[in-house]
Amino acid sequence: MARPFRPVAVMRAGPNDHLGVLLSTYATSAILAAAGGHEGEGGFHTPSIADFFPSGILFEGTIFQIDRIWIIRIVATLVLLSVFVIAARRAKVVPGRFQAGVEFLLGFVRVQIAEEILGKENARRFVPMLTTIFLTILAFNVTSVIPGLNLAGTSRIGVPLLLALWVFVTYWAVGIRKHGLGGYLKANLFPPGVPWPIYFILTPIELLQLVIIRPGSLAVRLVANMVAGHIMLVLCFAATQFFLIDSAGSGLMAFGVLTLPAGIFVTLFELLVAFLQAYIFALLAAVYINMSLEEEH
Repeated sequence: MARPFRPVAVMRAGPNDHLGVLLSTYATSAILAAAGGHEGEGGFHTPSIADFFPSGILFEGTIFQIDRIWIIRIVATLVLLSVFVIAARRAKVVPGRFQAGVEFLLGFVRVQIAEEILGKENARRFVPMLTTIFLTILAFNVTSVIPGLNLAGTSRIGVPLLLALWVFVTYWAVGIRKHGLGGYLKANLFPPGVPWPIYFILTPIELLQLVIIRPGSLAVRLVANMVAGHIMLVLCFAATQFFLIDSAGSGLMAFGVLTLPAGIFVTLFELLVAFLQAYIFALLAAVYINMSLEEEH
């Protein structure tokens, strides 16, 4: 039986993980824009939300519109599938570096997420789902720092929301199958040991958490972090170009010595965030499923 798990620290890692840095990003953008002139006049061009809604490449204006982010998602999916097909076909008893790397990722999800939260017996049922979630998010996140792509496939709400809905349907289905609809709702909405007047406050909150807060927080946390990361990256490297090229010969060139290392640091930081966001999403998915399996909530 898996031990009870309450991810207090993890749950607090909300969509404002980048908030302080992002606020300073916009402040810096304003300063640079003032120093470099207005948009379209050769001055500094600030990053914006418009970056995440590029023009359509095919079927523009329809529900089937294909744009840059869709292409990025397709590329990431094909690469991810290719990696595992190659690893499966070339699998050996004594793995090489490539096979060992793939096995490390699979083992990480199985041991550190599924078995750690759900226990070995329950983990077998959900390892495929959790592995798919983790690797999909990781692959889509990493595209934010790959030259030529430079946008995360998870930086628009569609994919994160779809994965969050998958988790939502799963933990409801698991809970209902385990306890029945009435038992599942009773265990979650009317936890034992609470004075009955408190239920008037607690029950609506718990219902809101079951239906909206859990899946909503999964999707919003992921999107917010990847949007903030992209804006930070664009700011650092656009500022470097502005200081070192557009402002060549002026006193502003000295600032490029700071913004270039900052861009490299943010790139490495974004790789860490890409992994952490995939881990947190899969971890919380396992936690929510485990909470539905517990006898008491």
